[in-house]
Order: sequence, then C-alpha cells, then structure tokens
Amino acid sequence: MSEISLVTGANGLLGSNLVRALRAEGVQVRASVRDASRSGPAAGLGAEIVYADLMNPGSLADALAGVDTLYQVAGVFRHWSPDPRRDIVLPNVEGTRNVLQAAARAGVRRVVYVSSSSTLAPPPGSGQVNERDWRSDFFGNHYARAKTQAERVAWEVAGRMDLDMATVLPSTIVGPAYGPLALSMTLLDRIVRGKLSVAPDLHFTYIDVRDVAQAMIAAAGQGRAGERYLLAGDRAISVTRLAELARQVSAQARVPRLMPAPAALAAATVMEGLARLTGRPPALLRSQVRLWCGASITYDTSKARAELGWQPRTSEQAVRECLAYLSDSRSRAGARASSLLSDAPERLGG
Repeated sequence: MSEISLVTGANGLLGSNLVRALRAEGVQVRASVRDASRSGPAAGLGAEIVYADLMNPGSLADALAGVDTLYQVAGVFRHWSPDPRRDIVLPNVEGTRNVLQAAARAGVRRVVYVSSSSTLAPPPGSGQVNERDWRSDFFGNHYARAKTQAERVAWEVAGRMDLDMATVLPSTIVGPAYGPLALSMTLLDRIVRGKLSVAPDLHFTYIDVRDVAQAMIAAAGQGRAGERYLLAGDRAISVTRLAELARQVSAQARVPRLMPAPAALAAATVMEGLARLTGRPPALLRSQVRLWCGASITYDTSKARAELGWQPRTSEQAVRECLAYLSDSRSRAGARASSLLSDAPERLGG
C-alpha cells in the first residue's frame, strides 16, 4: 500500500499549500478539516478529505488510521478573544496533546509539528534568535503563550510515547491563499487597498508559505527526530517599507504616518477596552506593540538550510509576490463585479 500523509488544518493558508505541494510530488494525501462542507481550499486536488477536530479525540483515530506521516498544521491563530484561555490557549495546547497521543496510538512513523517563531526570543544583549532560545516573556500575548505551551506539550508527549517528531517554527507566513485571507496577510491587504493611514512602527519577518511547505516535506524525509527547525525570512520589514513595495503594484496604496510607541500603546489600550464592551477584535493590541514595534530581531536559519537543504525566498521577495497576488486578486474581484453589473440589465430583462 502507498504511504499516507495526513495534513491537519487543510483549509488554512499553510495546510492547503502543503496539500498542493505533497500532491505535486505524487504523495497520497489525507486532508483533515473540521467542516467537510467547507473543504474548498483542499478540494479538487486528489486528496482524501476527512473530518477531524483536535478537540474531539474520537474523531482523530479514524483520520489517523493507516497514516505514515502526520503534518500537524491545525491550530488556532488568533491574538485576541473575549476569553483567551477558552478560545486560544486550550485549543492549541489540548488539541496538540490529543492529536499527538492519537498519532502514537495509531503507529504513525513520523510527525512534523508546526510551531511558531513566536515561541522564540533573543537572549539578553543579542538581537539574533535560534532554535534554542525559548521565549519566557509573552508581553500579555495569548497566541505566543499558547504556541509555546503547546510545543512544550508536544515534546512531552513525543518523549513519553516514543514519537519520531521534528518541529518547524515559521515566522510570519504569506502567499497564495485558497480560502479566507489568513490573519498574517491582513496587514498587507489593508496596505494594498489604501486602508492604513496611520500605524505603529511594526516590523515583521515574512516567509513565503510555499517555502514553509517545502521545508516541512524535507523535515519529514530528512529532518532529525527531536529537532526544531526555524523557518524565517532573512530580515524584518517595517510597515513603511511594506507600503513602499505595495505602491509598486497598487495605485491605492499609500505610506502610513507612523505613531510613536507610547501613542500606539495608548491607542491599543483604548481599542482593547472597546473590544471588551463590543466583543469585536481590536485593530491593535498592546502586546503587538511591545513585541513588534521597532523590532530588530534577526533569525538564524542555518540549521534548516544545512540539514533540510532549504533555500527560501528572501523576506522582501516573499512580500513582493504576496502584494502582487493580493493586488491581482482585488483586480479580478473588481472585474467580476463590474461584469455582473454590466450584465444585470440583460438578465433582469429576461
């Protein structure tokens, strides 16, 4: 029988791109989703679509039956919730525990687990991060805390149940989206549409989703069990530079006016207060300002390059391609809307 690879979270940005990359290499793929009626991003690729919910252990045994390699992608990617423990921390931590325990019971040969660069922080006095630098200060960011706790649980389960596992730690992922726009791409989308007039001096280290998918496939084949692999772009890119790049592909884009960090913290405080009243996510969090405002962190990806043969796009190249993709998507959507409007009188007239 052909070896089966299970990709959890197959409807997401990374999951759907990973399914495509595996299918392009002729791999037999089982793609798990929480709602089979909304499997569009993973549909039509020759993959077997199955139901699995990491918080429903009973659904995992069937999804993992006969699986050789588990790509554990599924997780909650949110930075804010009215109840962060319920909505962000527990799904990531307990979902990790559930799926890895089920994988061990199912006899899965290899696990590639997706963690995050947010689990890392530079040592005091250093601006460079590598896989050994676990974060201990989360600045109140529930996502960073949840991903760190979840990966630590992953290693505990892997050690206790003798799972052959490697983890990958991507930085901010962007690229072709086959479903709803990922949270990591909303900033770029707002800039492309000219919807960002003022912003803190945020810096993000972008990586193309296709490069992450290729590194994961390499980690499954040649990564060392028990190792973490940091997958990040070569440098952080500021909001100002993002806007400058966006102006090359979009007439609507404009460079936002930068807010000093104290003003950004004050604004975020007000936004969080309103969010608690309305239940709607704030546009900016204090933890985001503290984590990424003026950030000068660089990531050491030499381990992934040496052991996985990884050769990613630069951060700027990843951003350029993503901005062009978003601009083209907006243009196509506008053309379709225009076509529908121009056809409307004929259709209404019978």
